Amino acid sequence: GDDIGVWFTFDAESNEQVEVSMGVSFVSIDNARQNLEAEQSGKSFEELHTAARQAWNDDLSRVLVEGGTEEQRRVFYTALYHFLIHPNTLQDVNGQYPVMEGDEIRTVRGNRYTVFSLWDTYRNVHQLMTLLFPDRQLDMVRTMIDMYREHGWLPKWELYGRETLTMEGDPSIPVIVDTWMKGLRDFDVATAYEAMYKSATLPGKENLMRPDADDYYSLGYVPLREQYDNSVSHALEYYIADYALSRLAKALGKKEDAELFYKRSMDYKHYYCREFGTLRPILPNGKFYSPFDPMEGANFAPSPGFHEGNSWNYTFYVPHDVLGLAKLMGGRKNFVDKLQKVFDEGLYDPANEPDIAYPYLFSYFPGEEWRTQKLVKELLARYFTDKPNGIPGNDDTGTMSAWAIFSMIGFYPDCPGTPDYTLTTPVFDKVTLRLDSRYYKEDKLVIRKSSNSDYIKEVKLDGVKHNGFRITHDELVHAGELVFEMSENNKMNENNK
Repeated sequence: GDDIGVWFTFDAESNEQVEVSMGVSFVSIDNARQNLEAEQSGKSFEELHTAARQAWNDDLSRVLVEGGTEEQRRVFYTALYHFLIHPNTLQDVNGQYPVMEGDEIRTVRGNRYTVFSLWDTYRNVHQLMTLLFPDRQLDMVRTMIDMYREHGWLPKWELYGRETLTMEGDPSIPVIVDTWMKGLRDFDVATAYEAMYKSATLPGKENLMRPDADDYYSLGYVPLREQYDNSVSHALEYYIADYALSRLAKALGKKEDAELFYKRSMDYKHYYCREFGTLRPILPNGKFYSPFDPMEGANFAPSPGFHEGNSWNYTFYVPHDVLGLAKLMGGRKNFVDKLQKVFDEGLYDPANEPDIAYPYLFSYFPGEEWRTQKLVKELLARYFTDKPNGIPGNDDTGTMSAWAIFSMIGFYPDCPGTPDYTLTTPVFDKVTLRLDSRYYKEDKLVIRKSSNSDYIKEVKLDGVKHNGFRITHDELVHAGELVFEMSENNKMNENNK
């Protein structure tokens, strides 16, 4: 049955220690016993504790930071620890695991992963995994494809072999596309594309990932049919997934598919309301929802059209077409002023995913990059500390921590499915990323900054000046050294116009 528990009592004397060994399996009691024997037999608590510390130390040593304060270093490595907890392996020592949404037991080669909180993690966790632990990221992608083979669908929010259907969108798509675009291609891309195409084309009544797909296909948006149906949030997720899918289709030579999915991804423009200068729900008759208040839904209150947020938390959530959104808003100045308002008026929510890339969007506009550099520093100091409440809300299986890790080392993947990063000021004087030489030509990437000044004057890749404040994944992992020349004056960014 469900929700089974057990407890033990021991007839122990005062201060007596009781040492218990436990085996766990999601397959059988026999497998739990086999796991216990293989992993713990003859080993004391202290031996296991020492081995665990060594294993964690090796993982955490993939990134070595120098400089910064003691608190900043503590925050960084705590975040790295949190980031590495999930997804986690599911199989037993004999390789057996329960199939997705079924009773069958199969045996995996390599690792079978579970706990795919993808609405959260598609934004930055898997990008960081690709960079630091590419072997694990490949196993995660292979796991997702195997889940499709077993269940008929890529995962949305999978938990120990069951699909919870938590949150919305089609979040496996940008994860798989992002991985492939960054050169990790040792997986069955044909089956992956088949799975992604299925969820991007099937009618809504047959579509587990996109239940409101019929409106999306025919209208270009999802209308508000019930007051709190999260319609705008659903559509924004589909746009991002379809944009990522269009990039993969183009790379695979599927020209018609690429054009179809790209065209769909640009339909976010339907939601833009000039009256408010924000995205706004649309009714089935094609008119905007009224009465409308962009602030409705703040602090996780119910909001027509938006999930766990308000219109301000979602209006700039078009990472695949930032310049197009700026044009819609009347140009660069209007875009920048409106985005700055989000931070000046306390409309930014650091604990919810749709707006966590907002600080990086300024850097799409030459001369405005200083705003990214200033805001990221302030947000890190305000929301990430070594206090008991030292992260902003729920860590969402490492997503908030991954935001902090990227932001502290000086770059962020602000558009899922696109192999690019936006640069910002590193927290530390020197950061050394240990790269896996099986996947990357270089065995490390060293990041330095010339001083503790706040603003970036110039960026050099392996001694050569780099233009702009965006960098491709390929440039990053083959740079060898990334140097930030710093300045006290934010006007130094004018040099990069």
